[in-house]
Amino acid sequence: MTISTSPIITTVSMPDGNDAALLTLSEAAAILRVPVNTMRWWRQQGTGPTFFKIGRNLVTTVGDLRRWIEEQKQGCDAAHPCVS
Repeated sequence: MTISTSPIITTVSMPDGNDAALLTLSEAAAILRVPVNTMRWWRQQGTGPTFFKIGRNLVTTVGDLRRWIEEQKQGCDAAHPCVS
């Protein structure tokens, strides 16, 4: 019997409506279907969605996450910024 040690990724849908609504690091990871540690790595490298702290918690807004997803579709990143 083989036991899998790969992380379980829970997925959720992007919330509708308010772009100012806050998402935790875990919620954003679930929406993007990536491990939380990937989100932390992207943040450290400056290539992921924008996060900020409220107390001890890292959060982003729904609008910032949507914007980052759109930038990824266009092939934009820190090294190749999108022109608006």
